[in-house]
Amino acid sequence: MNTLALGPQWLDPDYLIATFGLIGVLVIVFAESGLLIGFFLPGDSLLFTTGLLVTTNKLDKPLWAVCSLIVLAAVLGDQAGYLFGRKVGPSLFKRPDSRLFKQENVEKAHEFFEKHGPKSLILARFVPIVRTFTPIIAGVSRMNYRSFITFNVIGGALWGAGVTLLGASLGKVEFVHKHIELILVAIVLISVVPIAIEYFRARGKSKKAQSAPPHPADRPQGAPTDARRGRHAKR
Repeated sequence: MNTLALGPQWLDPDYLIATFGLIGVLVIVFAESGLLIGFFLPGDSLLFTTGLLVTTNKLDKPLWAVCSLIVLAAVLGDQAGYLFGRKVGPSLFKRPDSRLFKQENVEKAHEFFEKHGPKSLILARFVPIVRTFTPIIAGVSRMNYRSFITFNVIGGALWGAGVTLLGASLGKVEFVHKHIELILVAIVLISVVPIAIEYFRARGKSKKAQSAPPHPADRPQGAPTDARRGRHAKR
């Protein structure tokens, strides 16, 4: 199966699976689920392609075993991220930017976690980049461990098994099988939608804040108000 290159060849799902097999899929799922260096990896399209290759017998492994191992890798990845967050703590927010680390990604994940609470561990699974940093933020925030485990397992199962089974189911459809390149592009675009929405929302808030008049509390001490300026003008 030849897929459309969605970036460098080493990020193409078909190439990764053909080169590294199921072990490579599990390593990537683990890394993207909770290691700082895994945020750029092709999680969704990789799982979808894995399911498709299983159902077309191009990946000679039982589907139930593949799904179980993927869920386990996803859960363990989040677990590693949580423990890393607990150990690193607030110093993560002071870490300087580098080629593979952007403070902006940490802040986005923190906002996402603050907004959605524990259920963010489930929702973030379906949002690229955010899914890598959310378990780390949960560790930094010292989220109750029992709650973390519960939401971690639920999120790992829904995402890991869900996207893989979706690929396996749709892989039997002739149209999908013949147009896998377009399907993978669609998956990437859909996965980017939440990031785009959040970006434009944050941009709108920033513009609104810049255009809003200063709050009275922010006025320098001794600065005359409009009413006082009016009285002075009449004298």
